Amino acid sequence: MERTLYTKKFDVVVVGGGVSGCAAALAAARNGADVLVLEQNGYLGGTLTGCGVGPMMTFHAGEKQVILGIMEELVEELVRRGQSPGHVPDTKQYTSTITPFDAEGLKLLLDEKLAEAGCTVLFHTFVGAVQTEHGSITGLTVCNKDGLNGLSAKVYIDATGDGDVAAWAGAPMAKGRPEDGAAQPMTMKMKYCGVDTEQLKGYVLSNPEKFPKLAPYMEIFRRPVPVDLEGFDDAFARAKAAGELSIRRENVLMFATGRPGEYIINTTRIVDHDGTDAASLSEAEQIGRRQCAELDRFLREQVPGFQQAMLEFTGPSVGVRGSRQLIGKYTLTAEDILACRPFEDRIAHSAYPIDIHNPKGEGTDSTFAAQKGAFYAIPYSIMICPQIRNLIVTGRCVSATFEAQAAIRTTPTVGAMGQAAGVAAAMAAAGSGNTGEVNVKQLQRTLVEQGAYLEL
Repeated sequence: MERTLYTKKFDVVVVGGGVSGCAAALAAARNGADVLVLEQNGYLGGTLTGCGVGPMMTFHAGEKQVILGIMEELVEELVRRGQSPGHVPDTKQYTSTITPFDAEGLKLLLDEKLAEAGCTVLFHTFVGAVQTEHGSITGLTVCNKDGLNGLSAKVYIDATGDGDVAAWAGAPMAKGRPEDGAAQPMTMKMKYCGVDTEQLKGYVLSNPEKFPKLAPYMEIFRRPVPVDLEGFDDAFARAKAAGELSIRRENVLMFATGRPGEYIINTTRIVDHDGTDAASLSEAEQIGRRQCAELDRFLREQVPGFQQAMLEFTGPSVGVRGSRQLIGKYTLTAEDILACRPFEDRIAHSAYPIDIHNPKGEGTDSTFAAQKGAFYAIPYSIMICPQIRNLIVTGRCVSATFEAQAAIRTTPTVGAMGQAAGVAAAMAAAGSGNTGEVNVKQLQRTLVEQGAYLEL
């Protein structure tokens, strides 16, 4: 790639090529901006392709789809290519629907979409420093195979997940829950192929009393849809008591990917580690792999259908649920979510519940007190801060309390936020560069015109 990219000034630089960053880049480019995307891995997709996360959940509030736009465009194309079954019922009805997908297909699709939109993508690239002057970012120092170089833009989008750009630019940030700074635990995912689904489903259907969260929805479980289930509590407890499992949770959580016999295991739990600290993050990776080894033995011995399964991978990177949060123009709260506060500057909707994995060990606290089928609004003001005029933050590190972040951190929601961030960045880059001066009414109209779901 030509080194002239280090000397030109882009309209928008997106730092982070996860789902939210990709949606932002696509939206900005489709609105006329010259966009550069910086990604630390050699592929796009973030946690969905780099951490083994799946399925996407959820696009729906009951029967109503409340996330459309770029995220739905990606799903429809994956379905067309045979790389996703689309939106299917959640067999344990934690959410109304889930969306399994093929991670390798998503990598290629995102490459193609960003290329079609005219985005420039620079892989294997970290931001190491942020330069600011008079309340604006003036440049980034990046590290890659070219060494250390500078990059500049009119507007910057922080889609790092950890708020790296915002923090290094001097934006006010919070981290963890207020009482002790603890973050939700990290998880090292596992993916298996060759699982005997009929044996697994047969065991569950023959022992419904062992799966209380699934028992009310056995009719859905019987359907030919990708299975997700949570259970094997007794066997898990015995293995922990015997010292065979060191995982500080109470059962196994698994999701079928849509490919026959392929399952993602979301069960390891790494507590008291910090995704923004290099040494702590490195140790978390090692702990995650050790827990995966324990869990692999447990699954083969205790879970029907896994005896002859093949472990495809762990990771590839540990999954981080939360770290830094911007303290923005507005901070979204659990009360806002539970009351379904409409917000005049709303730019997206979601129905994913407040989903808190205990930062210190066992237990998951999920709360969504509104009526079934309800959904809440996400305001633009949680993505900007007065201190840094040409910055937009998107993804799980937006301005939200610990509880509210636990609701808006999942893929469809951060993708919807990313689309809004990209449109807003293009609007700002075409004007003064000040993201706080974006005409929100025009932003909303543009999102609706481009297929996003937004109740105005």
